[in-house]
Amino acid sequence: MPSKPLPTVGVVSLGCPKNLVDTEVMLGHLKRAGHEIVPDADARVVVVNTCGFIDRAKEESVEAILEQVERKKRGEIERVVVAGCMVQKYGRELAGEIPEVDAFVGLDELEYAPAAAAGLPTLPRFTDKPLATRLYDELSPRVLSRHRGYAYLKVGEGCDNPCTFCTIPQMRGRQRSRTIASLVAEARSLEAQGVSELVLVSQDTTRYGDDLGLGRAGLTRLVEALLAETAFPWIRFLYAYPKTLDESVLRLMASEPRFVPYVDIPLQHVARPILGAMRRGGDGAAYLAMIRRMREIVPEIAVRTTFIVGFPGEGEEEFRQLVEFVREAELDNVGAFAYSPEPGSGSEPLGDPVPAAEKERRREFVLSVQQPISRARLRRLKGTVVPALVEGPSDESEHLLEGRLRTQAPEIDGRLLVTDTGDRGLGPGQVVSVRIERTFDYDVSGAVVP
Repeated sequence: MPSKPLPTVGVVSLGCPKNLVDTEVMLGHLKRAGHEIVPDADARVVVVNTCGFIDRAKEESVEAILEQVERKKRGEIERVVVAGCMVQKYGRELAGEIPEVDAFVGLDELEYAPAAAAGLPTLPRFTDKPLATRLYDELSPRVLSRHRGYAYLKVGEGCDNPCTFCTIPQMRGRQRSRTIASLVAEARSLEAQGVSELVLVSQDTTRYGDDLGLGRAGLTRLVEALLAETAFPWIRFLYAYPKTLDESVLRLMASEPRFVPYVDIPLQHVARPILGAMRRGGDGAAYLAMIRRMREIVPEIAVRTTFIVGFPGEGEEEFRQLVEFVREAELDNVGAFAYSPEPGSGSEPLGDPVPAAEKERRREFVLSVQQPISRARLRRLKGTVVPALVEGPSDESEHLLEGRLRTQAPEIDGRLLVTDTGDRGLGPGQVVSVRIERTFDYDVSGAVVP
């Protein structure tokens, strides 16, 4: 008697690039087990890979779970599987409150995705999730979910920083780095699949290798190895931590055109009392000096940061310091988040004294201050010819291609709209020269030149 065919599987991946890599590893295990991977709208089983970082992300994750639960009630799908950070931290609560979910997969259980999708009796619906300690390697199967010319390479997992607003160490555990050999092997696999831009990610990528005895130059040694043993046109890293960004990284960036001139360094705030309450070092003056030094070493560098507004203790003076810093630093891109107290975080006992409406006002004001700065910095590119990576057709028009400059990271910064391809058939991952014709607040447009 023939066995029942395995159900088709779709995945909804939420949150950060690190979560996306987890999604792609689960897809690899599912495909290896014989499941066909299809868009979630066409699937019989849907896996929701959740994010649990801030309130809005958790709300989005719960909404996505409930949407699939409703589809299951209507008979459109057979099973709902929930994975990711929310399972790691809030799994027992989710299991009790949403009984329609069929299985929960923790951060150390990515290889269990096929059993969860197939409903095998060997996998319990839910088990308590201890602190994550594992880390996938180059032997783990992985299926790229986006074919836009770039891919993320997770160089490590977890975090050792004591930031009081964050509970990521409680979900993803202590920092643990993969070996250079493992990362080079996976990078070669990604290159063989047509990836042109390799984006190195972890929670604190500038601390890469510290646990392996590589010291402060661990990231530099890794990028040197990748440059030597692969041919990616572009290599980028996300994210930097102010205390662990070593100058050797910047010097390599200045000397190697394939190591793109870009640093995303979340500063979170600049007022000394707020940074102290966050258990982060530095202050506005030190950060300005650091940014000036970056620009001295790498004149073409683009610097991005993010700030948290409305942290407990942020009064008008602390907010004024933040705004003045944004004006003086003239960064290329700035993101801002309204503080939300995380259960179990070091800042939870401080309460949430800044009203939500005031936090949103401050967030919008910071972004309004940054907008003309970003526009002015892009305006300097008008008329120049610069390298660009093609990602594919634009969502705005089938007659436009979309791509990015070296100073634009995927998914978080602005984009390039290619208005004229020069009669060349361009596909995702091709690196071309583009003359910038127009600039906007965050985006640019231009034509391909020979």
